Amino acid sequence: MRAFRLAYDGREFYGFQRQPDVQTVEGTLLRTLVEAGIVDEGETPPRYAAAGRTDAGVSAVAQTVAFEAPDWCTPAALNGRLPGSIRAWAAADVPDGFHATHAASERRYTYHLHAPDADDRAAREAAERLAGEHDFHNLTSDESGTVRDVSVRLERDGEFLVVRVSAGGFPRGFVRRLVGVLAEVAVDGQPLSRVAEVLSEESLQGGRGVPRTAAEPLVLTGVTYPDVTFSVDEEALESARGVFGQRRVGALERVRVTETVLDGLGE
Repeated sequence: MRAFRLAYDGREFYGFQRQPDVQTVEGTLLRTLVEAGIVDEGETPPRYAAAGRTDAGVSAVAQTVAFEAPDWCTPAALNGRLPGSIRAWAAADVPDGFHATHAASERRYTYHLHAPDADDRAAREAAERLAGEHDFHNLTSDESGTVRDVSVRLERDGEFLVVRVSAGGFPRGFVRRLVGVLAEVAVDGQPLSRVAEVLSEESLQGGRGVPRTAAEPLVLTGVTYPDVTFSVDEEALESARGVFGQRRVGALERVRVTETVLDGLGE
């Protein structure tokens, strides 16, 4: 059994979980394993599991998958077959009973909320009220597993309010709706009593519900496994840094082009 850390640009995928008719991260990974001769077409490796499912558009630094892998299957070997939008960069040998979903003790997400004019004090107060153990049934479409003990931290970074959320696990759509509550209070000017309304036993639906913020600013930044130590594959890490460095340059170029268009409007 071996566990692998994966980084990916989620904007190119319809989420992590495999689906029959669209491109997903998991589907791409499993096709790669078929091409490598690790499994046959239509099969998954023995005891395969992933740390979690990210939504369409959500990226990751430390998504984790584990399965029975041959000795030659290293992060660098995987990268030789994976598209550039997915990079393996570390691995760990794990016990035979290891399950990448159930063995995780903590998952961490970071959301980059563009909010240059936000009331940061109100955002922090709202974050403090949302943190801790609550029944978050109004922040997910799940009907069970809604009681969670959550940590919420905020920091200002230029025009962005960076929201860091961690917990043992998250129900569906949770982080994007939690950020939605912060935006309602800090950007839209709703009162802090909105947090109490969201955390109440009453079910909020329709116009009173909490909308999910956009997926693209969300990144799965960490998954913790007690007693598992990942070894960085230096060749794979260099490949990942090269790929995402190129993507950063491309994004900066697009920003400059957009700024040029904005500056030129009306001249």
